[in-house]
Amino acid sequence: MTDEQNLRPIGIFDSGVGGLTVLKALRERLPHENFVYLGDTARLPYGTKSASSILRYARQAARHLQQRDIKLLVIACNTASSVALEELQNVLRPLPVVGVVRPGARAAVGACPGGRHLVLATEATVNLHAYRDAIIALDAKATVHELPCELLVSLAEEGWTTGIVAEAIVREYLQPYISNAVDSGPNSIILGCTHFPILRDTIRAVAGDARSIVDSAGTTATAVEALLRSAGLLRGEQGSGRLELLATDGARRFARVGGAFLGADLSADDVCLVDL
Repeated sequence: MTDEQNLRPIGIFDSGVGGLTVLKALRERLPHENFVYLGDTARLPYGTKSASSILRYARQAARHLQQRDIKLLVIACNTASSVALEELQNVLRPLPVVGVVRPGARAAVGACPGGRHLVLATEATVNLHAYRDAIIALDAKATVHELPCELLVSLAEEGWTTGIVAEAIVREYLQPYISNAVDSGPNSIILGCTHFPILRDTIRAVAGDARSIVDSAGTTATAVEALLRSAGLLRGEQGSGRLELLATDGARRFARVGGAFLGADLSADDVCLVDL
């Protein structure tokens, strides 16, 4: 690959700000890369939409980023990864496309072979059994329970990630699964929504230290680095990479809520509104 090709940005899209947890992990692992992030905030959340709507939205977001001459696309949304990954890989070929479900499944199986896995996700991801299918394909002896946790998305977006309210809601979701002894409850808890990593400390406090918590943001960053390296597409150590933030609505809210996910102060001026 030429240096010019390697300088192209990595494109990332999500239904809103949750995918910024994936972007954060990517920037930490690949600080020299350029990134362009698209949050489809006008149509969030994807997690309660039909599969046909999610697929249509994913196509539109991917096309928009492709027009910005990206070198790799990350679907930083578990719901969109569940619905649209294979189609986008076929339609956009030879552009590499990475989702967040398979890296998370691989990490869970690696941490707990033959284990019992509890997936916390959106309604759409659970209904599609994306994590169950991905885990069982890798480890036929594994058992998988998938739990829709829509209220956790709202907690994350409101910034209520710790404290009495957050802990009470997380406990309400998890109690039926963790009330059993450690040797009969889940070995791993998979954060199957990109909003959930910022609730990790509260989930850990409720679940206890004996259970592995798998974060698809970090595992996706590892997968992206490996793919870029194998394809000869790494930018190399050429200074800090650039970041462009796009949204389809609400730049001010995107900046306010997204700052917590990205771990950086953002203003509305940092976000460019686009129409898909």
